[in-house]
Amino acid sequence: MSEFDVSDVGTAPEGEDAALPVVAVVGRPNVGKSSLVNRIIGRREAVVEDVPGVTRDRVAYDAEWQNHRFTLVDTGGWETSVSGLAAMVARQAEYAAQTADVILFVVDATVGITDADAAVTRVLRATKKPVVLAANKVDGGQQEADALGLWNLGVGQPFAISALHGRGTGDMLDAVVEAFPETPEGQGEDDDEDGPSRIALLGRPNVGKSSLLNRLAGEDRVVVDSVAGTTRDAVDELIDLGGKTWKFIDTAGIRRRFRALQGADYYATMRTGTALERAEVAVVLMDVSEPLAEQDIRVVEQVVEAGRGLVLAFNKWDILDEERRVYLEKEIDRQLARVSWAPRVNISAATGRHMERLVPAIETSLAGFNQRISTGQLNNWLKELVAATPPPVRGGKQPKILFATQAGARPPHFVLFTTGFLEDNYRRFIERRLREDFGFEGTPVHISMRIREKKGGLPGRASKGSVRPDRKPRGGGGRR
Repeated sequence: MSEFDVSDVGTAPEGEDAALPVVAVVGRPNVGKSSLVNRIIGRREAVVEDVPGVTRDRVAYDAEWQNHRFTLVDTGGWETSVSGLAAMVARQAEYAAQTADVILFVVDATVGITDADAAVTRVLRATKKPVVLAANKVDGGQQEADALGLWNLGVGQPFAISALHGRGTGDMLDAVVEAFPETPEGQGEDDDEDGPSRIALLGRPNVGKSSLLNRLAGEDRVVVDSVAGTTRDAVDELIDLGGKTWKFIDTAGIRRRFRALQGADYYATMRTGTALERAEVAVVLMDVSEPLAEQDIRVVEQVVEAGRGLVLAFNKWDILDEERRVYLEKEIDRQLARVSWAPRVNISAATGRHMERLVPAIETSLAGFNQRISTGQLNNWLKELVAATPPPVRGGKQPKILFATQAGARPPHFVLFTTGFLEDNYRRFIERRLREDFGFEGTPVHISMRIREKKGGLPGRASKGSVRPDRKPRGGGGRR
C-alpha cells in the first residue's frame, strides 16, 4: 500500500490560475500552532489540547486575509535529536517549511528562546524562505518585553500575539501577506468580469456558425452565405436565452494551413484565436453530412489547449440518414475520444431542431469550468485513491504524493506535490477518477507536479505534468 502524506503547496504555473500561496505554521511542540491556525481560519478546525504532540500530520486549510487567499498548513511539533514517531513528525514539519512560500514560525514568548527553537531557526534559514516570527502567548503588556527578547533568534521582527485572544494577529498576518510571491502580471485583470457569459462559436468554414447565431437570436444578426469564409470578424452578439443574457461570439472558420493564409483570411483566423481567448466556453460546430475532418479535430484541440469549456454541436442532424449516423458514431468514438467529457448536442441551425438543448449544455460546461474542490476534501479523496491504487514504481522507487491542491479554476488546475515523477498514465488515471467522482463535465482539467528534490537540491522545483508549470496556463476566460 502506498503511503500518502499531507504536505504543502507551492506556487503553480504563472498566470491567472497560479497556485495559492502556502503558509507553513511551524514551531516546537505546544507553542500554540493549532490555536493560531484556528484563529486565522476563523473556526475551530485544528485539534487543540494543552499537551504537546497533539498535531502529527501536516493538515491544510483554506484561509483568507484582506482579500488575499492562501493555503495554511498546520504541522506537528518540530524537535531535533529525536527518534521514532517524534522524528517522523519533525520531518513532516521540515518538508512543510521547504516547499512553503512563507514560513510562520511560532515561539512561546513566555518561555523564551530554547535550544529547540534555535535549532529550528538554523533549518529555517537554510530554506531561504521568508520567515514571519510569531511570539505567542503575549496576553498583555507585561509579556511584551519577553517578546522583544526573540529578536536574538535572528529571523526578523517578533510579532507579539495571543492566538487565544487574537491580540496582534492582524499585524502578523499583514506581514505574512506582504511576504507572498509577487502576483503574476495580468492576474485578476479579467475583462467584463461581471458581464454576460461569453460563448465562442467555432468550427471550420461553412459548418453553420452564423446560421446558428441567427437561429439563437431569432433574427438575421450576421451574414450567412453558402460560400465558405463569409465571416471574417469575430462578431459579438448579446442574446437572451432561458431568462439569461449571453454574449455569443461568431468567428471565422479555422482553416487547416494557417501559415499559408494571406490577407483577410490570415487576420480573420488571428481574430478567431483572440475571440477564443476572450470566451469562457467554446461551442464547436461540426457538419454531420460530411466525415469528421482533420480541421474539426484541430479546432477541438485548439479549445482544449486554450483551456476553455467545450460543447460539441453536431449540425445538420435533420438531414442525417441511418447509415451515415452509424458511421458518424464510430468516427466520434475514434477521433473525439480525448474529449469524451464534453457535452454533446445534435442540432439543426437551419430548422431549429433540438436548439433548446444547447443552453443546458453550455451551462453544464460553465459549471465544470468554474468548479472548485476544497483542499481538505481533495486530499481526503486522494488519500483513499492512492491507498487503493498506488503510483507505479519508477527507477526502483515508488513516488509518493505528499499533497494536492486545486491551484485554480477556469479551467480547473491541480498541483500534485510528490517525491518523484508520476507517469503520464497515472496522471490520466487521477484525472479520470476526478471526473468520475466530482464531475468537471465540459472542461479541460490540468494536472501538474512539483517534485520535492533530494536533500541538497532546490526544494519545490516544478516538474512537467499534463500542463507545464513554468508556463502560463491559458485558462481564465474572464470572470471568477
